[in-house]
Amino acid sequence: MAVLEIKNLHASIEDKEILKGVNLTMKTGEIHAIMGPNGTGKSTLAAAIMGHPSYEVTEGEVLLDGENLLELDVDERARAGVFLAVQYPSEIAGITNAEFMRAAINSRREEDDKISVMEFIEKLDEKMALLDMDEEMAERYLNEGFSGGEKKRNEILQLLMIEPTFAILDEIDSGLDIDALQVVSKGVNQMRGEGFGSLIITHYQRLLNYITPDVVHIMMDGRVVKTGGAELAQQLEAEGYKGLVEELGLDIELDED
Repeated sequence: MAVLEIKNLHASIEDKEILKGVNLTMKTGEIHAIMGPNGTGKSTLAAAIMGHPSYEVTEGEVLLDGENLLELDVDERARAGVFLAVQYPSEIAGITNAEFMRAAINSRREEDDKISVMEFIEKLDEKMALLDMDEEMAERYLNEGFSGGEKKRNEILQLLMIEPTFAILDEIDSGLDIDALQVVSKGVNQMRGEGFGSLIITHYQRLLNYITPDVVHIMMDGRVVKTGGAELAQQLEAEGYKGLVEELGLDIELDED
């Protein structure tokens, strides 16, 4: 069992503090969801964990089995077993999906244990079939010309192929219709097990109808203000964030839009 601990994490962008002391612990075998209003720091949390250069961590730690990820370069964090599916994946010309994923898999393996071409192709065919993806997408340049739904499926394909220890999924449901949402959720659920944990960032309960979380965290004003089970997301759906602010007696103003 692996453990990911976020301790008193503070982070800023352009000298504006966004994260104001986030505390969260998760283990493999668990699916955690983070919900919260716009601008509360959910995506900043994901970026800070993975080491996005635009975000400055000013205090706190992110520990993976006791090792502080914040002391590692971005590629080292990925090789340590942390994966981030972003809201808006970059398009990269000149490298195919298949080339990218095989290189990513091999980067986490020893020199004498690289994945063979045949093993890679068999695994790729299996995972693409699971996600109802056309085989030709494997030979297209990474995300180039992909629709929004194709990019989201491709992020989940990478997740299934790389098999990280922890995956941070930042609004993978954004812009998806119901059919695509079900397929993406099927991919995430396929990863569930003792050797995998995931932190899912979402605005909406609808995703959690397909991926049932073990734990739900509510973020407001740059910190986690409440943690509970899957029923917490259902409470938010019924009462909204304003009701939670009143319940907790928080001095927070919510955007009206």
